[in-house]
Amino acid sequence: MPLGLTDLQALERDWVMPTYARQPVEFVRGEGCRLWDADGNEYLDFLAGISVAQIGHCHPALVEAIREQAGRLMHVSNLYYTEPAMRLAQRLAESSLGGKVFFCNSGAEASECAIKLARRHRRGGEVVVVTDGFHGRTYGALSATPQETKQEPFAPLVPGFKVVHRDDAAGLSDAVGEQTAAVLIEPIQGESGIHPIADDVLVAAREACDRHGALLIFDEVQCGMGRTGTLWAYEQTPARPDVMTVAKGLGGGLPIGACITSPEYADTFQKGDHGSTFAGGPVPCAAAHAVLDVVHDEAFLGEVREKGERLQAGLHDLPVTNVRGRGLMCAFDIDGAPELSTRLLIEQRLVVNATGPVTIRLEPPLTVSLEEIDDAVGRVGALL
Repeated sequence: MPLGLTDLQALERDWVMPTYARQPVEFVRGEGCRLWDADGNEYLDFLAGISVAQIGHCHPALVEAIREQAGRLMHVSNLYYTEPAMRLAQRLAESSLGGKVFFCNSGAEASECAIKLARRHRRGGEVVVVTDGFHGRTYGALSATPQETKQEPFAPLVPGFKVVHRDDAAGLSDAVGEQTAAVLIEPIQGESGIHPIADDVLVAAREACDRHGALLIFDEVQCGMGRTGTLWAYEQTPARPDVMTVAKGLGGGLPIGACITSPEYADTFQKGDHGSTFAGGPVPCAAAHAVLDVVHDEAFLGEVREKGERLQAGLHDLPVTNVRGRGLMCAFDIDGAPELSTRLLIEQRLVVNATGPVTIRLEPPLTVSLEEIDDAVGRVGALL
């Protein structure tokens, strides 16, 4: 017989490192924007695995691409060629910065690659980051994540990171100098609660990097792959990066990340400088192709922008504050957010999450319908 929730909780208690505060639900099936738990209850998913299930759960084209590729070839390592990886590199580069791509398995690994590439280019140097940024939990990425609660237990960290307030354009400009290897910034901060970085800050970063020969790196792990209503979030800003990191929604549910360069920095790494055993495997690359086939379409992206406007308009009608975001990357503030997210899950069957004590984050699959958006807003309203 299948294990029940209490059985799974016992297994977790005895055998799983206690790094997550899991909600008391076991999901067993998904389709589109819907999830079902082990008891058959249906939920409306407005988190998408934290901006991962970009085209919904079990999209038929994605499932078929994975099934077909897994039935032919799953892994051979990067010592040999496979077509899905080579073609995916071309698609990602041509749709963005025009340089070259390094594949990895996660957003944190993409951050590590970008940091190493910048220091390889400058033979060392500082990396300037901004407050409330989040770039991952491996040591380099964690050192670039200036949040004391995440960093303090793991000191000493990797040296050479300088922190500037995320709203301080002049301070950021002053922080960049001849000793700077890169500025690393999320154009829309995700894990800290969906905060778009102001245009003047992004412009200051671009101009300072140009003056001093530093690299401007945009972390689009959460805000890329159509999430904001353009394929890449930087397309809606006045600044173009030299390097970009991508992951989460790229594989639609399978682990894959990428670090993409502009042509000027395409050959910074040399053979042996960096690597990854599983990165760029045929199956996750086949999945990424299937996701791009859906997402990289101007009509589809236009609908994402319209859906985002519908979602924010609905949230503005509720007794919440500071509704914000871009496209289908939204948040609002309300006291007791963690408790509210749990009650929405249990009482309203709506999947969202709290990114802090006062913030609720909503990131539904990009394939969500207008009716499902209205339904989700109605469920939040019903609870409030």
